[in-house]
Amino acid sequence: MREILVLGDSHTPIFSHPSFEKYFPEFCFNVITVIGATASGLENPNTKTQAYPIFKEALEQSTAEKVIVMLGEVDTGFVIWYRAQKYQESVSAMADRALNSYSTFLLEVAARFNLICISTPLPTIQDDNDWGDVANARREVTATQLARTALTKEFNQKIQIFCKQHNIAYIMLDDVSVGKDGLIKKELLNPNPNDHHYDPDAYSALLIEKLSSVLHA
Repeated sequence: MREILVLGDSHTPIFSHPSFEKYFPEFCFNVITVIGATASGLENPNTKTQAYPIFKEALEQSTAEKVIVMLGEVDTGFVIWYRAQKYQESVSAMADRALNSYSTFLLEVAARFNLICISTPLPTIQDDNDWGDVANARREVTATQLARTALTKEFNQKIQIFCKQHNIAYIMLDDVSVGKDGLIKKELLNPNPNDHHYDPDAYSALLIEKLSSVLHA
């Protein structure tokens, strides 16, 4: 079996969903998940998550031909807004910092591997939502779900452009994830109301459809 190394935050365990083994039997997905990992923090060696050293070690030890990277949800859903409030900076300035850090990391990975970047999941935490550990941890951010969604889509569009410029494969899911109200489609919401991750069955189906042509290229 051919190894595919997956690097990212708490959304990456989706690649351990049984459907990936069913649809991609020739691949073994080696998933390296760092809870709370951020695109912004990749440039900071002192982050609590130590995401960059963990990812770097995994890359150095890996024999994979292809690497999948998925980050940014913690940034667009919380960190960018929190830092803008805390340091009295603009949201766009904090977003640019995250984008620059992420871009640098993607180039580093792409220099050695066949890289696939997955778009950042859209926010699922509703306005004034006080349930769940993640929702409670992020309650200091006052940005609406619609505003957080808009920022996530802008973040994804800019990373998509960057990847195209550098011949990096990019999987964009925004167009199939947004409902008529401009927010995440209801069918993508996790059946557990305290879980901010996408519904595993629905999310895996989206990813498999988009990844099929890329992985078999």
